[in-house]
Amino acid sequence: MGGSERFMIPYLSAHFDGIGGHIKEVPEDFQVEEIPLYLPCGSGEHLYIEVEKRGMTTLDLMRRLARALNLKERDMGYAGLKDARALTRQTLSLPGVRPEQLEGLELPGTRIISAQYHRNKLRPGHLTGNRFRIRIRQVEEQALDRARDIVDILEQVGVPNLFGSQRYGLLNNSHLIGRAILEGNFSEALSQIIGDPTLIRDPRWRQAAEAYRAGNLAEARTALPPAMRDERRLLDMLLQGHDERAAVLAFPRRKLRLFLSACQSWLFDRIVAMRMESLETLWPGDLAYIHGKGACFLVEDATTEQPRADRFEISPSGPLFGYKSTLAQGQAGVIEQALLDHEGISLESFRLSKGLSMEGERRPLRVPLTETEVNAEGEDLIVSFALPRGSYATSVLREIMKPVEADPQNGV
Repeated sequence: MGGSERFMIPYLSAHFDGIGGHIKEVPEDFQVEEIPLYLPCGSGEHLYIEVEKRGMTTLDLMRRLARALNLKERDMGYAGLKDARALTRQTLSLPGVRPEQLEGLELPGTRIISAQYHRNKLRPGHLTGNRFRIRIRQVEEQALDRARDIVDILEQVGVPNLFGSQRYGLLNNSHLIGRAILEGNFSEALSQIIGDPTLIRDPRWRQAAEAYRAGNLAEARTALPPAMRDERRLLDMLLQGHDERAAVLAFPRRKLRLFLSACQSWLFDRIVAMRMESLETLWPGDLAYIHGKGACFLVEDATTEQPRADRFEISPSGPLFGYKSTLAQGQAGVIEQALLDHEGISLESFRLSKGLSMEGERRPLRVPLTETEVNAEGEDLIVSFALPRGSYATSVLREIMKPVEADPQNGV
């Protein structure tokens, strides 16, 4: 099996030192505002509410609203999921709710800004992008000039469209679980789900992981923290005599798909890393991503198409591998196929049972950075910018701050 080597992603702005510092001391340090794809029309059965929330996830907010308004969560809509450790503004859709029902509604950590009707439920992806205002604390000397130089590069070349470590879970191993499932190595998947005790801080979880690695399933089950119900059910199945494959595939489908998606993301990040020195350059055989449409086309004459890339109309793309994936041709295609071969994975590996198949898609290797502003405020730096949907502020901050990144085996 390939992929056992350590994998670090280079910086696009490697010739500029980072500014150091840290973020997210308080939610207000990381502010996010959704840029809507469309505005509510004023009529219909769905009430679109713009909500400001502090210190909670989108799903937490939806649960609280569902209880307060007697709604089913599955009937509510959202455009994007937002972190808990942030101050965020986003839109939700509530079916059959009247604006007056919101009057006097008190949910700690939330503020309803506006409410208007629309005809359809809000769906994931129904946003143009997000605006960010981020405070970076305790930065190094000359941070303002360095940050502005780096932002200039990102504006000109684009932001590496990385998923980054937030995609790989608390132990930075979600992609390893997904890869083991693709390989049919359910023993490895189980070991990764329970976790490496050397990486676990929670004492009960660490005790459970140590017991599991020692082969003591009953002790591992007893030691698991109460919140780890899914892992406990997994161990129950093993104790009842089920095989490892059955135990893993009985894990909640939503979580299994997250593991597989993390593997797709990890492979994509490796493609970005291999193209980092030429993110803005089209190669013959590339599948170019059209930013205004979300579609791709085959680049036959790179010289002819390059001016469109220079205007940021199009960009090279990479695969989120799946069984329906179309790979690039030429040198780009060689890189994509070589990565699969190195990992011992084929496109057919993503055709799985029990609703776990991953079709695959193409994703741009870079995205535009707009609405930028960098200012000093005391000993801190305030960085503001906008990104299109599906891309992450961490990719911008990674270039600016250049942190010392955790790198467990196979991690990023």
